[in-house]
Amino acid sequence: MRTVTGIRFKKPGKIYYFDPGELQMEKGTHVIVDTTNGQEYGEVVIPIKEVEDSEVTEPLKKVIRITTEKDEKMYLENKAKEKDAFKIFIEKIEKHNLKMKLTDVEYKFDGSKILFYFTAEGRIDFRELVKDLASVFRTRIELRQIGVRDEVRKVGGNGMCGRNLCCCSFLGNFETVSIKMAKEQNISLNPSKISGNCGRLMCCLKYEQNVYEEKLKGLPKIGSIVKTEDGTGEVSTVETLKEKIRVKYKDGDEYYYRKYDAKEVVVIKDATEEVDNLEVENEEDLEELKKLEKLESIEKNTSEDEV
Repeated sequence: MRTVTGIRFKKPGKIYYFDPGELQMEKGTHVIVDTTNGQEYGEVVIPIKEVEDSEVTEPLKKVIRITTEKDEKMYLENKAKEKDAFKIFIEKIEKHNLKMKLTDVEYKFDGSKILFYFTAEGRIDFRELVKDLASVFRTRIELRQIGVRDEVRKVGGNGMCGRNLCCCSFLGNFETVSIKMAKEQNISLNPSKISGNCGRLMCCLKYEQNVYEEKLKGLPKIGSIVKTEDGTGEVSTVETLKEKIRVKYKDGDEYYYRKYDAKEVVVIKDATEEVDNLEVENEEDLEELKKLEKLESIEKNTSEDEV
């Protein structure tokens, strides 16, 4: 077991474990920690606790100290400098005629480096821009291209649920989501209804997926042939959370349907449902869904630093 405390450098953002040493810290305490990028200013979001060795990434960096008045003053000064640096960067990209959009600026606590986060379509040759910026700020400059999810996280906004976006309030990492999740949860495969503000699949598709996967293990697939008290029929729909199924029967040239608890039916022939067989209303939706799937598979989150 290891004694750790959870530190976050920006909100929202990933939580990292650090060695608290002999320091006593409560949630909300501001601290200075040792990272691979030098000293950093962070906030305690997980009080001191013990975790399994497997949960810790070695080597475990240490918390240097609880912030002093001098540290807090430096932190506020850096925040003010970030605003000025933002304006200067905009002027420089116009000067160099570069097609890129600045989303955020981050000063390292000790002033050893300035990070500029930007979005752009394709690769950008910004070597001359970096030289120009270095001559102005006289410190190490790093430009980091980020994806649309990270851009929306930094800009903020509300989701279709009316609440503050998950990525802007509590999500530490972006988890992989897929069209398969929407289909298994019986959500309409309409791109506009399953896409977030970023134009990618909504992160909330992941939240209940484990429950759906567990319940689906004990339920017949759509298309399966089942035996019920009323005869033999085909599963037409599945209400996963209620564990109910709707069975289709053929009576001559007509069909009729009845609903049962899953435990009341016996599967005679299980169907192999192809989740890639997307049933949509029109070809435009189908192409958009395929585009979303492709983007999900190739886009990576690049905004978090290694500590």
